[in-house]
Amino acid sequence: MPKAILTLNAGSSSIKFALHELDSGMVLQQVSRGQIEGIGIAPHFIAQATDGTVSSEYRWPAGAALEHEALLTPLLAWVTAHLGQEALCAVGHRIVHGGSAYDRPVYLDANVLDELAKLTPLAPLHQPHNLAAARAMAQLRPDLPQVGCFDTAFHHGMSADATRLALPRKYADEGVRRYGFHGLSYEYIAGRLREQAPGLAAGRVIAAHLGNGASLCAMHDGHSVDTTMGFTTLDGLVMGTRCGNLDPGAMLYLQQAHGLSAAEVEHMLYHDSGLLGVSGISSDMRTLLASDDARAREAIDLFVFRIAREAGALTATLGGIDALVFSAGIGEHAAPIRAAVCAKLGWLGIACDAAANSRHAALISTSNSRVPVYVVPTDEEAMIASHTAQVLQSMPSSASDCHQSGC
Repeated sequence: MPKAILTLNAGSSSIKFALHELDSGMVLQQVSRGQIEGIGIAPHFIAQATDGTVSSEYRWPAGAALEHEALLTPLLAWVTAHLGQEALCAVGHRIVHGGSAYDRPVYLDANVLDELAKLTPLAPLHQPHNLAAARAMAQLRPDLPQVGCFDTAFHHGMSADATRLALPRKYADEGVRRYGFHGLSYEYIAGRLREQAPGLAAGRVIAAHLGNGASLCAMHDGHSVDTTMGFTTLDGLVMGTRCGNLDPGAMLYLQQAHGLSAAEVEHMLYHDSGLLGVSGISSDMRTLLASDDARAREAIDLFVFRIAREAGALTATLGGIDALVFSAGIGEHAAPIRAAVCAKLGWLGIACDAAANSRHAALISTSNSRVPVYVVPTDEEAMIASHTAQVLQSMPSSASDCHQSGC
């Protein structure tokens, strides 16, 4: 029976998971994935094989307010049924913020979890849920090694110019700096591009992770040089419900002129802004693209405008651009958005092939485009599984069943 690694990406309304088999040669293969969705409303567990076939499904009563332990119990039961009681050898977690200290994946123990909890104010939308899943798993399977993989880690090599904020120096000592996020996605994209086009991957690449959360990353030779998200996941592009780059004076105005508390401003910036705030209709790009409402068009236009503007800034950071890559939900599936962004970046010599773009081809630029444009589906779960396997290899044998078994 092969050993396996379970990856978890826990959010406020869903927990995404994937199961990877790990053979004796340390080769990983995803065998299933799924999610627990509708948390707090109507929780729904669904697991699928790699071909999309549903292998297991479970629904809790509507309105069930469940802790993570109750939500993860059927997941562990499903894993056991598929792989056997001793087959699961580790759990890898996506953790959004690693702060200044955690620049690589680490074994998660109680002390590390406590340290990561201190970073919650920097990522209030994600960090509490990431850590809650890890704590719940520790209660359910205390014998099972857990590894934390950080979205900030990929950007740790950025220069001081790219990370420094123009605030009094004393705040930098507290960790008030630009961190960057979506690092697991960008790390995967860099690896895939190196396989598909190694010459380009070694050059100057701008990758666009466009989903409900969205950012751009400037990479040189597969390493992060600059990115649009900064101190928190609010910075940079317009997102589903997040504002993106904002004049701090606007926040001062909202507090002073409208009497909004810090908590009210925080809620608005994270939950009521972005595509939802501008359109007043939806945070979902699919809904906006299908709408005839002028407000939907305004939200889409702003989304595209900001991507093109930030891509221009990152091109300046890189001193040029050799390739553009689209990824994540919108980047992989919304052909009209890709076409509009490419049109805005025509001054860089980018030309989109309409036919290739409409069929979501891997290469969507024309043959005479000076800058090739790729669509690379991201796989954060694959990166989490890979990092988890690497951490297991370095752990003492007493701490890892996987290590003891030579897996």
